[in-house]
Amino acid sequence: MPDFDLIVIGAGAAGLSVTAGAAQLGASVALIERATMGGDCLNTGCVPSKAILKAAHAVRAIRDAARYGIMAADPVVEWDRLRAHVQGVIETIAPVDSEARFRGLGATVLRGEAAFVDPATILVDGRRLMARRFVIAAGSRAAVPPIPGLDQVPYWTNDSLFNLTERPDHLLILGGGPIGLEMADAFAGLGCRVTVVEAGVIAGKEDPELVDGLRRALTARSVVFREGAAVTGVAPGIRLTLADGTQIDGSHLLVAVGRRPNLEALNLAAGNIQAGPAGIATDRGLRSLTNKRVFAVGDIADPAGIGPRAFTHVASYHAGLVIRRLLFRLPARIDYAALPRVTYTDPELAQVGLTEAEAAAVGLKIHILRWPMAENDRAIAERDTTGLVKLIASGNRLVGAGILAPHAGEMISEWTLAVAQRTKLSALAGLIVPYPTRSEAAKRAVGSAFVAALFSARTKGLIRLLSRLP
Repeated sequence: MPDFDLIVIGAGAAGLSVTAGAAQLGASVALIERATMGGDCLNTGCVPSKAILKAAHAVRAIRDAARYGIMAADPVVEWDRLRAHVQGVIETIAPVDSEARFRGLGATVLRGEAAFVDPATILVDGRRLMARRFVIAAGSRAAVPPIPGLDQVPYWTNDSLFNLTERPDHLLILGGGPIGLEMADAFAGLGCRVTVVEAGVIAGKEDPELVDGLRRALTARSVVFREGAAVTGVAPGIRLTLADGTQIDGSHLLVAVGRRPNLEALNLAAGNIQAGPAGIATDRGLRSLTNKRVFAVGDIADPAGIGPRAFTHVASYHAGLVIRRLLFRLPARIDYAALPRVTYTDPELAQVGLTEAEAAAVGLKIHILRWPMAENDRAIAERDTTGLVKLIASGNRLVGAGILAPHAGEMISEWTLAVAQRTKLSALAGLIVPYPTRSEAAKRAVGSAFVAALFSARTKGLIRLLSRLP
């Protein structure tokens, strides 16, 4: 007889969500975690990064106060107190992810390394456990590239960055993705010199037009970008050697070149679980292709070969889908057509649906609707007009949206719904949006689709005809 209805491996965002749902629905659940409850997001990812970004933005707000007629002394960053702020934020949220809470929900929480011994059994610190179903939510970790000399110098990844034991004089960042850009913004705001070295282009998955605005905003804050620059060697100091022979010296190094799934310790071969470099191979319902007892969720899942989506909101989405399949026996499949993503710099870059290039690549006939923040009254009142709303429409439907603006992550949700529901542009143009808000910019972008028709000679003729009526 199985020991549990369900065993969940990993107490990060995905595993915790599955465990909470299953336990509260009456299933017998064991949750296994080898390290810290809450996983990467709480301890070394989303939460601490946003805490340090907020501190950096506070420093910048003080330095920029003169534009509002407010004169303030140059702020002093006390690194011990900054570290205490970051850790305090983590500690405030930690009880929600704690062992005590999940035991209170009815789950059994076990601490230790889980490894499969056969397709229906795992071993946890010498204890053999069987379950009707398994959910692997073991997450991912920072990828470290095989650059000669990198292993001979101290460097940070997101796993070690937030200890903040010392202030960098010149932070070198390998990688211009979301983590690299957010930390470039944060440390530049805290008064450090920052150089971002990217082998391709920064924010390579995002719309180039929006990325260009972000690049200019960060460059204006003294972040230096070296794009198209492959690093061929690292020497103590810290010194980076680029493929063209250029050398860059810095005081600290952050490696932020991507993520890799935590597969090694699970002994997946014994469990007859197929996996590759991108993670555990599953169908679109997140079930293992080779062991029907097993599901994979979060960063470790590679559904239908489309690769992982390393976002906490995707982990929660996966959890809901698996609960529907496992407990309610309902069909459910992933659908990323309206998956939002945000880079939390200032300004933030938020996107959902197709970019202009992606829409063109799949053969859609599209038209672009834009509205610059320079023409938004709220942005003008706040003297911060950097940014743009860019909507991708096909016919009378919205298929993608991108926003570069402060708080773009908060603004993108309504456009996520519009993409998901295939809402007509005419309906979106009828939205009543509070004034003055930055959200108006997106409505103005939609409205621009109808300007030519509304003020056409034909419409004017109709108005003249109607004016003759009593």
